[in-house]
Amino acid sequence: MYSEYKGELFEKKIDSEEVYSGRLLHVFKDTVTLPNGNTTTREVIRHNGAVCIVPITENNEVIIEEQFRYPFNRIITELPAGKLDSTNEGALDAAKRELREETGYTAKNWTYLGDYIPTCAYSTEKIYMFMACDLTRGEQQLDKDEFLRFKKVPLEQLLDDVMNNKIEDGKTQAGLLKAARILGF
Repeated sequence: MYSEYKGELFEKKIDSEEVYSGRLLHVFKDTVTLPNGNTTTREVIRHNGAVCIVPITENNEVIIEEQFRYPFNRIITELPAGKLDSTNEGALDAAKRELREETGYTAKNWTYLGDYIPTCAYSTEKIYMFMACDLTRGEQQLDKDEFLRFKKVPLEQLLDDVMNNKIEDGKTQAGLLKAARILGF
C-alpha cells in the first residue's frame, strides 16, 4: 500500500505441504524463492478469518467480554469476536451471528471499521471489525464449549484501560480506538 518498490520484495511460492490440519487452523510449510533468487521455507497458518464487534449502547458503554484463554492461562478482556465459519461466509453476517451468540444482543446499525491483521509474519488471519449500535438485548446462545461473561463498561474507561495496558488484546485495542475516533472521543 505504501511502497513503490513492491516488485523488488515479493517472494514466489514454489511448493506447499500441509503439515497439520485442525478445526481452527491449517499449518503449511511452503518453499519460496526470495527476491535475490535464493530459496527458503515459510511456515504459514491458513485461517478462514474472523470478526470483532464494538457494541455501543446509547450511553456510550461497550459490551465487553471476559474469557479464559488457554495459551495465556488467564482471563482476557476482549470485544465480542469469532471466526468465519467458512471462507464463503460474509463478514457482516458472521459479526451479527457472533454478537447474538456471545452476548444475546442484536443491532440495527452496523459500521465497518476496517481490517486488522494480527500476525502477518506467519498467519493469513484477517479480522473484520465492526461497530454495532441501536442494540436490543436478547438471550445468549453460547456454543456448548464456550464460556464467557460480558458486561457494559463506559467507552472512556476502556480507552483508559487500553492506554494503561489493562487491555492487551490487539483486536480489542484497535476496535475500541477506531470506534472512539468515529464517535469523537
